[in-house]
Order: sequence, then structure tokens, then C-alpha cells
Amino acid sequence: MDVTRKIDYMVDLRRLRALRAVADHGTLAAAADTLHLTPSAVSQQLSALERDIGHALLEPSGRSVRLTPAAYVLLGHADALFAQLEKLEGDLAAQDSAPRGEVRIGGFPTALAGLLAPAARPLRAVAPAVTLRIREAETPEAVALLVARDVDMILGMECSSAPGRDDTRFHREDLLGDILDAVVATDHPLAGRARIDLADLAGEWWVAPPVGWSCDEVFQAGCRAAGFSPKVAHRAGDWQAVMGLVAGGLGISLVPRLAHTAPPAGVVIVPLVGVPPKRHVFMACRAGAESSPAIRAVLDAIANSARRQSPLVRAA
Repeated sequence: MDVTRKIDYMVDLRRLRALRAVADHGTLAAAADTLHLTPSAVSQQLSALERDIGHALLEPSGRSVRLTPAAYVLLGHADALFAQLEKLEGDLAAQDSAPRGEVRIGGFPTALAGLLAPAARPLRAVAPAVTLRIREAETPEAVALLVARDVDMILGMECSSAPGRDDTRFHREDLLGDILDAVVATDHPLAGRARIDLADLAGEWWVAPPVGWSCDEVFQAGCRAAGFSPKVAHRAGDWQAVMGLVAGGLGISLVPRLAHTAPPAGVVIVPLVGVPPKRHVFMACRAGAESSPAIRAVLDAIANSARRQSPLVRAA
């Protein structure tokens, strides 16, 4: 007679999150920073998880550690478990008569000003019991905050640290493509043109976003596509500061249309010919959290705001 042995155990999701953090960040110390724990506490969580399942999860690898096959088996199910828990919380919240609660949002400045801020009043009209808590964060930091559960959703732009559309940890909705235009001083030789070929700017000195910022990735990729590597003279993270430096004759720049709200005197904004660089803007939450009525209300309000903005930022 065949005998089937059933192993019955429960996996503590806090311990599983510790394993997920180690897999995402590579070390116990980095995982601890993400989880707001000490490395010792993360190690204890993983030891307890090993006892729960009866398999080792980490093994030495030089001065670091690496995941065992059993760890990868657990991780293969982890994202679905986390998403199901988020959906459970959302479904329970849906039992209320109207969306309510606090939604914490992280996002880069021009998305907060150009997309989230215009969505605030319409959101308040349809979901007055939803409270927003907003935190400025460039996309790499915003993604880390979302993973760490320090925010509930983010406004980000496509870059190397952005969650892919096939990343099962997240629910992602694309919003718009924010076109970049050339910004030159009014006395620049090309200031009178209706359009500028980006390749014609190859020899210029540039005012660029800070190294490592998502906008710098977009800027650098656009220049590479035009066949040159830009000569960067200055870097600034505030678009008003960037355009101010351009107005002072210190260089030229590419500025996204969401940042065109108040260009200073002394600059001219000129569209680029062909297919210009653009910032692909999206919003994301943890997978399953989109079922939360409060989060869904915020997602819908921002999507409507993006639709109103689209004629302003798309290529002419």
C-alpha cells in the first residue's frame, strides 16, 4: 500500500519577507536596512523560517551568503502569497460603504506637481474619506520605499530601477510619455528655430540632472540615440534651477514638458525633430493592493489627471 506523507506547516509571512529582502538586496545588512531591522534580527527571522520548513535557506559564499534551492522554491511562491494578502486586505476594506483610509504616495517632483496635485480636488470630491500622505522621492528611492512598505503606491518613470511590466511583485499602470524639449538661452544661435535636431547640439555644454537620477538616464539615452555623448558642465535636480542656469548662458538642456509650467525669462523652449526622448511615467503599488478601494480611487484620479495632461506632453 502506498503511503503519502503530508508535511503540514505554516510559513510566517514576516519571515518570508525577510527572505525576499535578502534575495532582492543580496546581503543581510542591506535587507535589514530595507526592513528597518538589525542584521541580527533578519538572521533570526531566517533561522526561524528554516526551522519552519525543515530546510536550509542560506549557505556561505565567500564573505557573503547565497540562497539554497529550497530558498528559491519559497521565493517562487512568495510574490503570489504577498499579493493574495494585499488583495484580502483590499477586499475587507471594500466592505465599507465608501473608500476610506490613508494612502501614502512617493513620487518624483514633476509628477507630484503635474499629475498628483491636479488629481487631489477631484479625488476629494469622490472619496472624501481618503487621506493622502505624499513623499518626494526619485524613482529608485520610491521603489525601495514601496518594497519596504513605507509607501502604498508610487509615481515613477521608466529607468533601470523601475519595476518591469512582468514583475509579479507589483501592479503597474502606465500613464503618459513626457516629451523632452531643448531649452536654450534667448541669444543662442538656434533660439529662433521652430525645431532643433538633437544631433545639432552635440558640441554644446549641457546642464544635466544629477548622476544616478532617472532623468539623467533618459537624457543620456536620448543623446546616445542622437549619436553623441553630452559634455556636461553643470548638474541640478530642480528644473527651475536648470532653466535658470541656461538663461545665464551656462549651457543648454533638455527639459520635460511637465516642468514647463513657469520657464524663466531668458530661455526659449524648442521642440526636437524626429522622435524626441521622453520620460515614460507610470504608477505602481504592491500586487493585489489595487483591490483596496482607497488605493483604487487614487489610481483612478491620477489616471484621469494624466489623460488631461496628455495633449500637453505628447509630441506635436
